[in-house]
Amino acid sequence: MNLITAFVLMPVAGILIIPFLKVRWKGILTLTLLAINAVLSGILAVNSLTGETISLILPGSYVTGPIPVRIDALSGWFILIINLIFLTGSLYGYSYLKTYKKREDSLTLHSIVFLIQHVSIISICGIQNSFVFLIAWEILALTSFVLIIFEHENPVTIKAGINYLIQAHFSILFLIIGFLWVLNKTKSYDFQAITTYSSSIPGTASLILFLFFFVAFAIKAGFVPFHTWLPYAHPAAPAHVSGMMSGVIIKIGIYGILRMLLVVKADLISAGYVILIISVLSGLYGVMLAIIQHNLKKLLAYHSIENIGIIGIGIGIGCIGAGTGNTVLATMGFAGALLHTLNHALFKSLLFYTAGNVYQVTHTIEIEKLGGLLKKMPQTAILFLIAALAICGLPPFNGFISEFILYTGLYAWLSDGTLFSLLAAIFSIIGLVAIGGLAMICFTKAFGIIFLGTERLQILPTCREVPFLQLLPIYILAAVIVLIGIFPLLFIHLLAEPVNLFNGASISGSDPLESGLFNLLQPISLAIWLFILMITALIILRKKLIRNRSHAISPTWGCGYISPTFKQQYTAGSYVRTYSKLFAPALLVEKEEEVVHGVFPSEVKYHTRAYDKIERGLIDRTIKLNKNFMGRFIFLNNGKLQIYILYGILFILSVLSIPPLYRNFESFIELLKKL
Repeated sequence: MNLITAFVLMPVAGILIIPFLKVRWKGILTLTLLAINAVLSGILAVNSLTGETISLILPGSYVTGPIPVRIDALSGWFILIINLIFLTGSLYGYSYLKTYKKREDSLTLHSIVFLIQHVSIISICGIQNSFVFLIAWEILALTSFVLIIFEHENPVTIKAGINYLIQAHFSILFLIIGFLWVLNKTKSYDFQAITTYSSSIPGTASLILFLFFFVAFAIKAGFVPFHTWLPYAHPAAPAHVSGMMSGVIIKIGIYGILRMLLVVKADLISAGYVILIISVLSGLYGVMLAIIQHNLKKLLAYHSIENIGIIGIGIGIGCIGAGTGNTVLATMGFAGALLHTLNHALFKSLLFYTAGNVYQVTHTIEIEKLGGLLKKMPQTAILFLIAALAICGLPPFNGFISEFILYTGLYAWLSDGTLFSLLAAIFSIIGLVAIGGLAMICFTKAFGIIFLGTERLQILPTCREVPFLQLLPIYILAAVIVLIGIFPLLFIHLLAEPVNLFNGASISGSDPLESGLFNLLQPISLAIWLFILMITALIILRKKLIRNRSHAISPTWGCGYISPTFKQQYTAGSYVRTYSKLFAPALLVEKEEEVVHGVFPSEVKYHTRAYDKIERGLIDRTIKLNKNFMGRFIFLNNGKLQIYILYGILFILSVLSIPPLYRNFESFIELLKKL
């Protein structure tokens, strides 16, 4: 109780003190208060991962009733991820926002909202009172909106923020429907009432109840087709906010889905197949659209959708395994999903922070305008490469570990015996393989065009590496990525208690997975790291051996061109041209081009713009239909004062007539009952 009180008081202290500090001290105090809250919540989280569930009842009020707070192993796992990303994000943001030091009011609001958001998102992981949960969820939506529109003078940023806020409230709408359904039947806000009620109703009804919650949390997580806010919110927000949104905020949607799987007693097999199908399609669609993006942060946003799909694949097969009693499938599914949640938080926030470095020194994140940054920003380039290899699922980094676990579970599922499950397993394996292959195409394009070759902008000669303080949180994230790759079993052991919540199986002790499939990870990782060390040693040895030799430097063969220019390099568009043609039916690429005429043509232009087919069909068409419908009532807004007064009188009369109509309706119902 004392820890929770101190936890809540930290943002209050920030609200009271931050407005009166100088710009430099605002960031320092924000980081300090955040670190204190991370320690306080981290203590509870670590205890929960040892099998201890922290449970207490806060007094609440007449409206909310008692407020149960329960921090189990699932809550603890997500709290630790949230704290890690928020701490590195705030440290990165402290240095990143120095360029905005003249905007003191914006920085004050940003710092305060940052603290409030951390408290709200941690609270969501522990509160199990539906009314208070909705309040915390709304605070998360509003604080995210404020953080996204930091550069509010830009109309594009405001549009992206409003887009996010509207879709966030669609999420809240589905949550309200689910909670009100249970409240109407149980008269209780406690999550335990959801468990009791869902256990007493038919399986179809409980599945529908779960799907209401699933849609609500899927919007926040970014599953297809609920993903359309991500590609706008991520590029509009500052780099550290983009990293935290991808690393943490969309993961709270994953937490909500996992929590509802524990709370709602629905048919796990049916729920698992629904989640699995949506997840495979999300992963494929996300990476397919990521490849054709020319805006770096938009590319990374679509990769968030892809990785949410990978996490969802784990949840889906975990549900199917738990529902069918297949312990191996359930354990592998939930373990892979939970570990990939951490892994994605690490490498995706690292990618967004390195993208922020690129933006700060070049003032652009358009891939077509970049090039040759490896020589200008070598540390940023290497860190970006590490994260790119990790997100592609390549050994010996953390992405390989979680995806290996998922592959192991899927291959174990092949022996299940039924035709339908066999087809589902093959479909999932092919989907996961395709996701990994397409991700490699995307990041070879991104890294190659941005960091290799020659520069495309005249301002690049002035570029230099960002300060070490800005690189420090990125190095921390990279270190954890490498650590998981070297010692995977250390982190898998931490997943024992969270996975036990779903299937009751243990990943430790005498479990066959411990001595078999999981143990394959350690030698694979160590063998690859040994190979990397051997190559590094050979490079160092070669440098020492030829150190005293004379070197002749001459230009490379120019392929017959006397004066090659940067225009002879691959562009982002030309690199994926074959891919774009191959998958043209699934993609929407708008082209602006001029036909070349004559032997000596004048200057021509060629420009492509990638768009989302689902967004055009689901969002744009709906908005257009709504505008057309509302346009039919434009005559009501005629500018005549007398007509507006008449509207007011009609409204008052209609309100006054409601009680008699309601009483007459009740009398009519009673009469029908008597008949």
